[in-house]
Amino acid sequence: MKQSPLFSGLIYSMIFMLLGTLMISLLMLATNLQETSLFGYTMSIHGVSMFIGGIVSGKRGGTRGWYHGGLLGIFYCLIVAIIGFLAYDTGLTQQTLFLLGLTFGCGALGGMLGVNMKK
Repeated sequence: MKQSPLFSGLIYSMIFMLLGTLMISLLMLATNLQETSLFGYTMSIHGVSMFIGGIVSGKRGGTRGWYHGGLLGIFYCLIVAIIGFLAYDTGLTQQTLFLLGLTFGCGALGGMLGVNMKK
């Protein structure tokens, strides 16, 4: 049974996002990293996790890697925005739009590379 490229990429990107968040949390606890730089850390984590998820999505899709990766980025951002709205009562801000552009771009780039990595 062949899994959906979107679902596979979403699972991988969520795993890497959780691992990255845990790593940054431990670094902030163990060192003197400033919380004022937290936005940059979180955007870096989202970008890397979307790039990896895009690679997986592109590999599973086989064709149109930018489409699979970009669509993955949109769904990922939507899930993060819904969680932020439900948990923290945040609305649509410039940071959300920045996240959308970042996740779409990193996912599309990862998807293009993922298609070309397919055997």
